[in-house]
Amino acid sequence: MPGPWRWWRRGRLATMSAEPGTPAWGWLPEGDLLTRGERIEWVGACASAEAALRSLGAAVHEAELHDLHGAVVTPGLIDAHTHLVYGGHRAREFELRLEGASYEEIARAGGGIRSTVAATRAATDEALFEAALARARTLLAGGVTAVEVKSGYGLSLEHEARCLRVARRLGDALPITVRTTSLAAHALPPEFDGQADDYIDAVCTWLPQWHAEGLIDAVDGFCERIAFTPAQIERVFDVARRLGLPVKLHAEQLSDSGGAALAARFRALSADHLEYLSDDGIAAMAAAGTVAMLLPGAYYYLRETKLPPVDALRAAGVPIAIATDHNPGSSPTLSLPLMLNMACTLFRLTPEEALAGATRHAARALGLEASHGQLRAGWRADFALWDVDHPNELAYRFGDPRCLGVVAGGQAIDTTAA
Repeated sequence: MPGPWRWWRRGRLATMSAEPGTPAWGWLPEGDLLTRGERIEWVGACASAEAALRSLGAAVHEAELHDLHGAVVTPGLIDAHTHLVYGGHRAREFELRLEGASYEEIARAGGGIRSTVAATRAATDEALFEAALARARTLLAGGVTAVEVKSGYGLSLEHEARCLRVARRLGDALPITVRTTSLAAHALPPEFDGQADDYIDAVCTWLPQWHAEGLIDAVDGFCERIAFTPAQIERVFDVARRLGLPVKLHAEQLSDSGGAALAARFRALSADHLEYLSDDGIAAMAAAGTVAMLLPGAYYYLRETKLPPVDALRAAGVPIAIATDHNPGSSPTLSLPLMLNMACTLFRLTPEEALAGATRHAARALGLEASHGQLRAGWRADFALWDVDHPNELAYRFGDPRCLGVVAGGQAIDTTAA
């Protein structure tokens, strides 16, 4: 059964459509939506909604009426790069950085990712789930209806699988779309000290097992001087390709290691961070259709000074996405709207580019570009309602929550109880 008809009336719609001839933001200042079950059936001007409903074969009395009271309506936001499942926190490392220690120095001294690995391994499955659920609820209350959740804090066959199962449970517990990504090639666990190639061999044997269990939608890696080399990541990506899994990559965050070009060679969904991205990397990404995933929260939190090459990405036509990169060590934020502001103030994106980066382009970075990220007939009925006059206010305001509510899969969600 396709589900009930619902008529969402009197909104101001930012459809975020990129169709030729569409106005900026896909703006419909007096717009309605017709949904049936989990799908949008029609989007258009208020004056045409009743006729559209009839043309779709439904009588007016069949549709549940929902008055939007002039709220700005956007597609549900998509947080396409998070690390929601982990134990503990790293507040002390924040202090150490303020005292002068670098991210790399902390990592090489046994802190950083390894400290979170220890806390994650020590936590029970239920503790990991409850903590991740609280984080996901916060994202949902901020307008997020789809999220990618990476592993990477277990770093063993057993503990990575535990984290991936917790991530899958989030999609069952909340009315959000959850995509899970294996990031086992995140860091070297202590039991593999000095044996990076052996650890990569292990990861390559684990991936088929997790795939067979239905735990992973994509494969990621950290290609950096404090993590793994391009050659090591390539071995992981070769396994992913044989399994039919898409890839993405943490690339060019601290140095230019050629990771973006490697990701593009495997037609990666996205290459992420990219502060040190080269012209060659940009050209490779453009040719492959790989999304540039910018993470202003980590840039801000780590007090970086090397800006990602936004102008060059624009000129090359590389789609730019924005995400929270929520993690305990370098971006412990749970506000995607705040990232819109940071993307504008730090990276000089326009407000429209920033919102496209958290909707349409974020969907592409998750392989969901045919179903999510736009208010469009046939797409999933995920949208967020905002107490603003225009969508440009979503990037203009920061630290000022304006999300009035969320519709996920065609149903209004009580985000206080979700």
